[in-house]
Amino acid sequence: MFDRHHAVWPENVPYSLTLPQTSLYENLEISARRYPDRPAIIYYDQAITYAALDDEVNRLAGFLQAQGVAAGDRVLLFMQNAPQFVIAYYAILRADAVVVPVNPMNQAPELAHYIEDTEARVAICGQERFEAVAPWLAEGDLACCVVAAYNDYVEADTDLTLPDEVAASAAPLEQDGAVSWREALNAGHAPRAHTARSEDLAVLPYSSGTTGAPKGCMHTHASVTATVVNGLVWTQAHPEGRTLGTLPLFHVTGMQNSMNAPIYAGSTVVLMTRWDRLTAARLIERYRINRWTSIVTMVIDMLADPAIEAFDLSSLEHLSGGGAAMPEAVSDKLFALTGLRYVEGYGLSETIAATHLNPPDAPKKQCLGVPLFDVDSRVIDPDTLAELGVGEVGEIITHGPQVQAGYWRRPEANAASYMELDGKRFFRTGDLGYYDEAGYFFIVDRVKRMINASGYKVWPAEVESMMFNHPEVREACVISQPDARRGERVKACVVLADEATATPEAIREWCRSQMAAYKVPSHIEICQSLPRSSTGKIQWRALQEAEWAEPARDDA
Repeated sequence: MFDRHHAVWPENVPYSLTLPQTSLYENLEISARRYPDRPAIIYYDQAITYAALDDEVNRLAGFLQAQGVAAGDRVLLFMQNAPQFVIAYYAILRADAVVVPVNPMNQAPELAHYIEDTEARVAICGQERFEAVAPWLAEGDLACCVVAAYNDYVEADTDLTLPDEVAASAAPLEQDGAVSWREALNAGHAPRAHTARSEDLAVLPYSSGTTGAPKGCMHTHASVTATVVNGLVWTQAHPEGRTLGTLPLFHVTGMQNSMNAPIYAGSTVVLMTRWDRLTAARLIERYRINRWTSIVTMVIDMLADPAIEAFDLSSLEHLSGGGAAMPEAVSDKLFALTGLRYVEGYGLSETIAATHLNPPDAPKKQCLGVPLFDVDSRVIDPDTLAELGVGEVGEIITHGPQVQAGYWRRPEANAASYMELDGKRFFRTGDLGYYDEAGYFFIVDRVKRMINASGYKVWPAEVESMMFNHPEVREACVISQPDARRGERVKACVVLADEATATPEAIREWCRSQMAAYKVPSHIEICQSLPRSSTGKIQWRALQEAEWAEPARDDA
């Protein structure tokens, strides 16, 4: 068992946790009994109490069961952040079924994979995405789709800027099989007794991985509960807290930190459908929010607006997240504004969020943190599988209560993704990293992302991290570029800060003074923006594929 990090473990926190054996729905039911009148969700100034939330969950669960949804059935949840996402998520669980959260950016052809792979017959979607679901209803692949208008849960007199999808009123539905949200809730169906146990399948998030079609990650009520409880105990959360929910709930980081954890604790989520930095700052000030789990790009975007300094952000007590390393320059600016350090963590869809977090009182910059309760992480040589020591770069593997049961119907992927070590089953993350003397883990890059430049190994994340220190660089994404002579070379796609005038050659010259020559980008492209996923992560793979679609270059 890896325990090197116990020397930096938070005081008065046990090394191991006995996890509750309740189902995820029972966590909501208990909070509703404890705090019936407390707001569970505040959505653009409209509050929904725990009692009201639990009532609507039960009404929707009864409707789902009336449509034939049985224990273990998979139900697609295809929606942006909204109260209806939370209600639908817990209603599916209340019906003893399995939530299949789908990225709302997917189009109709992409839905085919999720429908076929899960054999789902029922879907729940936001009305702005119904056009993508409609063909599958018409073809009979789906029998029913509940369609939600987010505006149903918005106060008419809010002064907050509403995204278009939230401002839109409910549209009429004419297609067979399509049922409005209100019609489903008011159908009058009471759910049967809840029978799901902690070991039953609860959530099936899909991981895109690096190759092939997305794979379903099989998570039980127990594995989901593990990261929920771990995070709450690690950060000393309490029921009086208020969490800002800006990350998409279909993604495991948002799902756990901005929905499941606050509901387990009985606290309040202030939820946003779309990221808007000024709306986020206004909500922090208005509702005295004390917890915010975000991604680095959201923090960078917020701090880029000079107007942020006019808001009172003093209520914030905990800022955390991941997705990419926090640039040191941004971390310092954040500390100057809020007095807080961004607590970085590490997790995957396969681990339903964090396996590693930085100790709140001793965080390290650009660091994954240390293994959490009952997590055993090691570093191995990805080719020989030999375990490596302090400071040696290899593939991070992990064993713990939050690791998925396996990939849904993918025996070949399971065979390739797990290994035995010291009598334990470890998940191979595909991430390259190392740990230091104190047991803090650091990521170098994805195994698949390494650039081989004339025999030298270049890790894009390392180069990006260094480039963030350039005073005129707001964002950087490093990819490989085909080279006729060398095979590959380093390219950087850069977004400049406001009012910046740096040229590609000036940035290259600066890079030469900061890093080894083989790491210096051979080509720098100034971009207006970088492509992002719906979770806000820079889509390096899209840039990479576009670059390799061009002929190989042979210039200096």
